[in-house]
Amino acid sequence: MTTTPTTPTPTVPADGEVTTGAVLLAEYDAIKREQAARTGLRDNLLYATLTASAAIAALTATADRTELLTLLPLACLVLGWTYLMNDHAISAIGRYVRTDLQPRLTGLLATPTPLFGWEHAHRRDRRRLSRKRLQLGADLTAFCLPPLAALTVLWTTGPHPPAVLAISLAELAAVAVLATQIIRYADLTHPTSPERAQ
Repeated sequence: MTTTPTTPTPTVPADGEVTTGAVLLAEYDAIKREQAARTGLRDNLLYATLTASAAIAALTATADRTELLTLLPLACLVLGWTYLMNDHAISAIGRYVRTDLQPRLTGLLATPTPLFGWEHAHRRDRRRLSRKRLQLGADLTAFCLPPLAALTVLWTTGPHPPAVLAISLAELAAVAVLATQIIRYADLTHPTSPERAQ
């Protein structure tokens, strides 16, 4: 897990006066803490997905009931959607710091010194796009490939009741939606491209 430098929580002056700068720094500290917590949760969701996929596959093989494979897409969809929403929130926090909080604080301090340099520096890394593409591949592999594999095995080991087939087709559509959203939120823009709201 990547850690980023954070600004210490500002203290209220002895006279009790709270300045705008102190409030903005407190906001920065709070959202960076939220970002770090969400990053930890997001990373753990990958491990949870792998564990759930292995457990469901083992249960299906042990019980010799292929219809249990319909549990695997459901698990991947729930965990994958939670992963995606956390990943989006992490990116949104970084974008907010770069495009809103930093300019306000810079204007307030009237300083030529760049603030929160890390928020921009890691995006200018020339290998960022290749890492983002690899991450996109890993996300699709973790959350979309196991459900597709499970559904393929299910369909090729029939016959199954109509209800099971209906569930599997609904799950296929849901996995397609999840894959589309993962690709949409992958943030494969060039570091010098304008920030876009999502």
